[in-house]
Amino acid sequence: MSKVKTNSVPALSGEQSLNRYLAEIRKFPVLTAEQEYMLAKRYQEHEDPEAAAQLVSSHLRLVAKIAMGYRGYGLPVSDLISEGNVGLMQGVKKFEPDRGFRLATYAMWWIKASIQEFILRSWSLVKMGTTAAQKKLFFNLRRMKKQLEAYEDSDLSPEDVTKIATDLGVPEAEVINMNRRMMMGGDASLNVSLRGAEEGSGEWQDWLADDRPLQDETVAEAEESQLRMAMLSEAMESLNERERHILTERRLTEKPQTLEELSQEYDVSRERIRQIEVRAFEKLQKAMQRIAGERLLPGMA
Repeated sequence: MSKVKTNSVPALSGEQSLNRYLAEIRKFPVLTAEQEYMLAKRYQEHEDPEAAAQLVSSHLRLVAKIAMGYRGYGLPVSDLISEGNVGLMQGVKKFEPDRGFRLATYAMWWIKASIQEFILRSWSLVKMGTTAAQKKLFFNLRRMKKQLEAYEDSDLSPEDVTKIATDLGVPEAEVINMNRRMMMGGDASLNVSLRGAEEGSGEWQDWLADDRPLQDETVAEAEESQLRMAMLSEAMESLNERERHILTERRLTEKPQTLEELSQEYDVSRERIRQIEVRAFEKLQKAMQRIAGERLLPGMA
């Protein structure tokens, strides 16, 4: 299949400030579902570069919005956007419109993967080890700390460490070490000036003035949620009845049952319930990765 034309993406360089780039990509129209499907079929069947260019340009705002979500890692937003655009083009090349969902839903996976790989390559602190578990910890730690109302620039409490380690399936020592590494990296202030060759003028907070979700982002998030629920339901079939029940009661309900309650129900020890829960969760994760690879990202699961 032919390459997606890179000249369909506005320049993002020293001459073109980030402000100007963001203003320019807002001019590209949002495609209807029918327009998107017809363009995707043209590219899939005829390798039409103009069709691919329209698909890319109409989703550049989505890339910028996703890239802004990673600005806390201390890297230039222009670099994050550029890497995200590479992911978008990969998504357009591999998109199969007959699968029944919108390009934004599919492309989000490629955009995020491309940006995350760039961040991992750029963060020397995490180059010592980039296993799947460490990547997951790296990109979920800030979100989980916020949910736990933990201070961003301080060590975690033992209870919070245990909670995060359990939810992400990593050793507690890795949670502590990763938190300290990320504290050393620090977050960029929203008031830091963007004046310079690459970033132009303005401040970080300039990009946060409009919090309304993009139309394609709203569609993508709704479809992604439906896809995840469908994949979870399918993945749960890989578990036996006892594993499904224990995992559901421990992790998938608003009011989880305790180990003690489940141990009494099954007439086994609390430790045995814990072991079944951990094994079931690992099996579920593997099944989800396999299903995601089959449905969305062949070769990347």
